[in-house]
Amino acid sequence: MTQAKLHVKKGDTVLVLSGKDKGKQAKVIAAMPAKGKVVVEGVNKVKRHTKPTQVAPQGGIVVKEMPMHSSKVMLVCPACKKATRIKKTALASGKFVRACKKCGEIVDKEK
Repeated sequence: MTQAKLHVKKGDTVLVLSGKDKGKQAKVIAAMPAKGKVVVEGVNKVKRHTKPTQVAPQGGIVVKEMPMHSSKVMLVCPACKKATRIKKTALASGKFVRACKKCGEIVDKEK
């Protein structure tokens, strides 16, 4: 099975499209292309009851973000600040990068 490509990457700002956090803009903490999921900062929080361990001797209730499906988020263009779909654009070097469908600005900045 081939690994699916995601339209968002770690560090991107996204708009949440559905769920209790609908309409929130936040940053992607982690992307999981194999599962088609992303972890978004401050979104899809759950409480986990943990037993005391040597690492966390107190134990108790831990609140953390859980992965959500990548189709539930939309990339926010850094240039026009609007939620947008992406298009693949070829550079002069032959490399394909993500670009905003609305303003045409390249989302992936060269390192």
